[in-house]
Amino acid sequence: MKPNYRRCISCRKVALKQEFWRLVRVSSTQEGSPLVVLDSGMGRSAYLCPQADCLKLAQKKDRLARALKATVSESVYKTLRQRLSSQQTLPQPPTNAQPT
Repeated sequence: MKPNYRRCISCRKVALKQEFWRLVRVSSTQEGSPLVVLDSGMGRSAYLCPQADCLKLAQKKDRLARALKATVSESVYKTLRQRLSSQQTLPQPPTNAQPT
């Protein structure tokens, strides 16, 4: 199978799908406004690098809302910031790349 590549809506970097956060606009809520969720569901989706700079720029320029064609609540950004801070506190696995 061919690998799935996606583009970050903030920095425009192209990478494998697994390297990004996926935000999905799912069907409307009872009030009629679309709901934005993380990592699950079917619908219009946007991808974002798991980096602080990309998150700040996406929020500042409202890139998530434009890409998803829906309003993105502050709780989604708060969840992404929490996920980012927990990712940064995890120890990084050592790279065993040896020069050849």
